[in-house]
Amino acid sequence: MIKHTRMNNLNQKEWIALMKDTEGSVLLDVRTEEEFESGYIEGAQLMNIKDPHEFMSSAQALDKSKSYFIYCRSGARSGQACQLLNQMGVKATYNLDGGILAWEGDVIT
Repeated sequence: MIKHTRMNNLNQKEWIALMKDTEGSVLLDVRTEEEFESGYIEGAQLMNIKDPHEFMSSAQALDKSKSYFIYCRSGARSGQACQLLNQMGVKATYNLDGGILAWEGDVIT
């Protein structure tokens, strides 16, 4: 069973299954705007972690009771984003292990 009180690194299959089973889940892409525009997972909201002011401002506005499914290019920045959101009181964050580089589904371009 997956614990819902800290960041969880999940492979694509686990990540997608849990996102589908989680009511009100939110998909976040924490890459840069240029990376986002080159292709993103459908439904993703951009929240660039490389722009700390913008990222923290956006993070403050998030509903802390929701579950956040987060990805970046390789999984490193999204892991950092999960940890930051957890520190800010978000209870459930899920990192896509391997990021969009490991993604085998469709992307919007």
